[in-house]
Amino acid sequence: MSEITVTEAEQRRAQEQVLDVREDFEVADGMIPGALHIPMGQLTARLPELDRTRPVIVVCRSGNRSARVADALNGAGYAADTMAGGMLAWQRAGLPIR
Repeated sequence: MSEITVTEAEQRRAQEQVLDVREDFEVADGMIPGALHIPMGQLTARLPELDRTRPVIVVCRSGNRSARVADALNGAGYAADTMAGGMLAWQRAGLPIR
């Protein structure tokens, strides 16, 4: 797993999968357009929703949960990176949310 910047995530999100692992109440404040929302606690049950052939950018609020999820995904055979600073950094950078 590597940690990527919000700028790198913005550049890569059209080709890769963005996985938002925050809770429902956190996502209510906005998500990266096109992101798939699977709360961290539901990931095991919903893993088939991810395309194993495409890289995954994992996002949470600040970067802690996403790093753990990216490690787990890499261990399960996915190519996953975590976005440094999470949605807090994304929003500070003025990047789009939906």
